[in-house]
Amino acid sequence: MPKILNITGLEKTYSSGNKQLTVLQNISFSIEKGQTFSIVGPSGSGKTTLLGLCAGLDQPNSGTIELCGEDLNMLSEDERAQLRNKNVGFIFQNFQLLPTLTALENVSVPLELQGGKDATSKSLALLEKVGLADRVHHYPSQLSGGEQQRVALARAFANAPSILFADEPTGNLDEDTGEKVIQLLFELNQEAGTTLVIITHDLDLANRTQQILRLKGGQILTNERTAVL
Repeated sequence: MPKILNITGLEKTYSSGNKQLTVLQNISFSIEKGQTFSIVGPSGSGKTTLLGLCAGLDQPNSGTIELCGEDLNMLSEDERAQLRNKNVGFIFQNFQLLPTLTALENVSVPLELQGGKDATSKSLALLEKVGLADRVHHYPSQLSGGEQQRVALARAFANAPSILFADEPTGNLDEDTGEKVIQLLFELNQEAGTTLVIITHDLDLANRTQQILRLKGGQILTNERTAVL
């Protein structure tokens, strides 16, 4: 299978006063197109920093990141933003919905930014898929946490991304609500054929993906396939 993400020799350090703090060291791995992949590790292991680098939101001190066939080091900030808008979807722990927009408007935003036609009808269809057909005109403050995350799911798939990064997608949800959101995430992902990368500390969730990368102290502990087909 072709690789949609290829990481080689990644290092990331931050300056803290007169000290250098190494957050990621010697990270190399690849993800195949259409694969489900999880990155796990305790708090402070570098998971979220790695996500930001993989998606071109930040730049490494050394190493290369190839995303959708593009070497991110060779792109300007604007070019990286264009690549994300075209190919990348995000789901965050705290939903990141725009509070002044309705559920329907939140889902429509990525489609309108791309100049797509039928943004409203496509958004309505996605909200129906996630079970929110009767909540389309509600604002985030009028929705429960689970409903907000389902809106975020619909928005993430709106522009048919090639790769979707989900950062602790159930972190702010109770167990039952989180399970429903994860089932929806995998169903939508399978239907769309998207590459799914989940950042989580939940090993049960990670074991539902085809491959698990374990981080500890900014380094790869293990990188192994699971029994999931």
